[in-house]
Parts: sequence; C-alpha cells; structure tokens
Amino acid sequence: MSGRAGGLAVHAEGLVRRFGDNVAVDGVDLRVRPGEIYGFLGPNGAGKTTTIRMLATLLRPDSGTARVLGHDVVREAGAVRGRVSLTGQFASVDEDLTGLENLILIARLLGYSRKAARVRAGELLEAFGLAEAAGRQVKKYSGGMRRRLDIAASIVVTPDLIFLDEPTTGLDPRSRNQVWEIIRTLAAGGTTVLLTTQYLEEADRLADRIAVIDHGRVIAEGTPGELKSSVGSGALHVRLRDPGDRPEAERILSQTLGAPVHREPDPAALSARVSDPERVANALAELSRCGVAVTDFSLGRPSLDEVFLALTGRPAGEDETATGEEDAA
Repeated sequence: MSGRAGGLAVHAEGLVRRFGDNVAVDGVDLRVRPGEIYGFLGPNGAGKTTTIRMLATLLRPDSGTARVLGHDVVREAGAVRGRVSLTGQFASVDEDLTGLENLILIARLLGYSRKAARVRAGELLEAFGLAEAAGRQVKKYSGGMRRRLDIAASIVVTPDLIFLDEPTTGLDPRSRNQVWEIIRTLAAGGTTVLLTTQYLEEADRLADRIAVIDHGRVIAEGTPGELKSSVGSGALHVRLRDPGDRPEAERILSQTLGAPVHREPDPAALSARVSDPERVANALAELSRCGVAVTDFSLGRPSLDEVFLALTGRPAGEDETATGEEDAA
C-alpha cells in the first residue's frame, strides 16, 4: 500500500459524531495534502477537537469514512497510530520528571536503546531551546516551555503527520511565536501538519489552506487569500483618536458603508468590508462631520476576522455554549 490514497494525507467524507442529543460533528469532509500545514479554524464547541480525535483513532465515527495516510481510521487504526502523532490542548508530559527524563522515557518506550534515547532527547531539547532547562522538573517550566516540550515529545520519532490541537492556547506572544517557528520547521521537514486553532492570526500566518468549521460543519475551505477574497474586494480599517468614540464610529460606518462593522482587539480600531470604494470617502467625511477623530485609516484586503464574521454572523472570539466531548477534550 502506498500510504497515501489519492495523494492525500487525510481524506474524510461525511464524518459524524454524536454525544447523546448533541451532534458534535455533522458531516465533515476534509482533504489534506501531504506536506502542507492545514488550518482547522473555529470557535470552542465547533467540533474541531472531536474531528481530530476521530482522525487520530481516539474516537470512532458514528458514520462517514476517513483515511489517514492511506489507512482507514476504523479498520486500520493500528497502522494510523504507527505513523501519526497528536499533541492535545493540555501537556501530556510528567510534571514531576525533568524535561530530559520525559524525553528519554518516551524514546525508550518507542524502542530506542538507553544511549540512543539520551542522544535523541538531547537533540530535541537543543532544537526546541530547552537545553538549559533539561534538568529542571517540568512543573517549574513556563507555559511556553511546557508546550515546546510537549511538541518535542510528539516527534521523538518523526511522524508523517502530526495533529496539533490548539497548541498555543494561553501562551504569551513570545511563546506563541516560538511554537509557530517549530510548526514551520516540522512542515519544512516534510511532516504534514493539521492544526486546529481559534486564533485567526495563527491560521493566517501558518496555514497553506484553511477549513472553517461551525456547528460541526465545514462552512468554507481554501487558502487564506481565497477566503479573504470570498467576502469582498476590500476592507476599510480605521483607528480612532478616542476609543470612547467607537460606538458612534461603528454606527456611522455601518450606515455609510452598508456593511457590518468589526471591532478589532485594539479598542480604538474598527474595520468593515467595502463593496463600493467610492463610499469610503463618504464614510470618512461623515466621521469628521460628527466629530469622530480618526488618527489613520487604510483600505486593504479583508482580514480573516471579516471572513469569520461574514461566514458565521459573529466575531471569532464570541464562542457559543456547547455540550459534549468538545468541551471536555
């Protein structure tokens, strides 16, 4: 067997998984190419983790089919597990052991000799910037260090495909950038990466292609550029002198542009899709007439924030209450 049916690293059709009355995954189709970083984007409760657990053979689908690296995830689960790795949302290493001891233990369990296990552990600690902390108990590591060690533990034997389930949740910006570099390095080495995330910037910066999932269904798929182009030709980004003017500015922009206005994480920033560039001048003039001072503005491509808002009807950071496996995973 070639290991990649139809040239795909992951080929899922109609995956469904229920937990009681809750349909966590409702007919998901995925096609992930070998060697790419594939982003699986959606809010908490959308079905991301449940889908990953089915693809990694940790959950059995209620219906639908999936092949990972050419192997059926139900009938050939052992073959799938032998070629993939999974890094979940929470660290899976032993906090009472040191970083070095954790990696040596995992390497020994995977068949390395004592000497080879120590060599491999040292290589990974050095590559992940953890050499100086090798002899420190993991419970004394920072959050970013734990995540790097967790990913290192997942590639003691380099997998053909790695599932990274929200690997940067809760990390500070510096630690997040370090994890991003690790992910890029994995892909550059030929490993296929299936990355679930609720961070739009993360998906935009890393992914070759992105699937947007909401209410257990994939509602859009494409490259970041294709997704941005799908919601309009451009977007107006404005920054206000006084963040307190944001409600009034939001009202004015919505009326003059005829489009929903997105609140950026910066409390002084707003953006909106623009279908008619001629309306931009009218919008800026109306802001000035109403006494709303703008420090700068730009007209560019829509962001993934606007894509998500257009597709789901709500901002990316606005999670819906969900029940079932996704919450507990």
